[in-house]
Amino acid sequence: MPEPAPFSRRVLLAAAGTASIALATGLTTGTALAADSPNASPDGTAIPPATSFTDNGGNVWTLSGGVIYRNGGTVGNTYNVTVLLWYGGMVYHCGTGGQWYVVLNDTWRPCTDPRVSLSAPPGLMYGVNGHYDTALSPATIADRMSGLGATVFRVNTGGNSSTIAAAANIASYLNGAGKRTFPVIDAGLRDGAGNLAYGNESDAYNAAHAIGAQVAQACAPHGVTMYECGNELTRDPYIILPEHEADAGTKAIDFDNTNWPIMRGFMTGLIDGVKSVQPGALCGINFCKSDVAAADALWDGLQPDGSGGYPKVRWDLTTWHNYEGDGDIFRIGTDGAGPSFNLPVYVKARFGKPFLMTEWNSDPNQGTTHRASYIQTQLTEFRAARTTEGFLSSMFYELDGGTQWGLTEADGTPLNPPYTAFQTFVSSHPDA
Repeated sequence: MPEPAPFSRRVLLAAAGTASIALATGLTTGTALAADSPNASPDGTAIPPATSFTDNGGNVWTLSGGVIYRNGGTVGNTYNVTVLLWYGGMVYHCGTGGQWYVVLNDTWRPCTDPRVSLSAPPGLMYGVNGHYDTALSPATIADRMSGLGATVFRVNTGGNSSTIAAAANIASYLNGAGKRTFPVIDAGLRDGAGNLAYGNESDAYNAAHAIGAQVAQACAPHGVTMYECGNELTRDPYIILPEHEADAGTKAIDFDNTNWPIMRGFMTGLIDGVKSVQPGALCGINFCKSDVAAADALWDGLQPDGSGGYPKVRWDLTTWHNYEGDGDIFRIGTDGAGPSFNLPVYVKARFGKPFLMTEWNSDPNQGTTHRASYIQTQLTEFRAARTTEGFLSSMFYELDGGTQWGLTEADGTPLNPPYTAFQTFVSSHPDA
């Protein structure tokens, strides 16, 4: 991922007015995808009534005697299958027992029917990113957010009292101005010298628990109810293998098996630390590009080597970072180049949690006119997914990034055409 700011990681914060988010469900039709293979079947094709379908890689899938076949060969150990479904760039099946599964890397993982819609409540769709040490005053941040129609401000905190206090100060002002703050706890796995700070999962958990509790203690009085616990930890070189850093993360072998428990302990510690202060808080963990293998492994208690039985990480919000160079999140490639799939559909079916795009932006080398166009294109997609994929919020990176990334200059002066593009879209498509 590109490094757009002078901080160790990109960060933003947003908080809901209530920690309880109700999600409505209902059966929907398929989401149209750009087909990688010219022979790919229409999205939503199911067997029966079809007798076969072709996926984005050109593979032909069939069902016979309750067993699934791909190009004539079996895929895993399947039996008593009654429905085989091509949806969102992935293959799903359901058997006589009523349990749904989705296949990734030839492994069938439990999920729900991806066609069932997940509807997120309005009010948090439009957000922006900022930093605890921004040159903008909280009053200016609130004013620019009002001008843009944004309701959520994602802001980073480190693991120390000064950064946490700075973020809490912003949250205090925004709360009074009717805005919501979404803190991202930007504490990482390294010490001051840049080395891995923890020797085992327990040490990482205990340190993170203290940080999470400190952040919640500082922010909870200011209307904060949602937190992002960690920032791009799956992309730390101690976690993702150097030879796989450019890959999309759809294979567990992209990650370091030895250091994986340290990251898992740190993530879990942050969540538990926040909830020790705010039991009803909603906590998310972010992933990047197509890191679905990382999300799957954490959720299922797996190591990158495939072994299981380890602690399962549970989050309340599925949060993601995706930039233009990573591809369209609704048609993103596997490992940077492979057949595309609809990532929000996949994680909805796997985890059943609200989806938040907490960092997104265009290629900064393309200029501000391109950014303005990209903003409107992406917001159109994001908003459309609110009632189908539980797309709760999109948080643009960033508010005051200047010519390279922002909607305003460093001093808060609106930067056009990106500022007006965002403003115009929101005014024409209110989050209601």
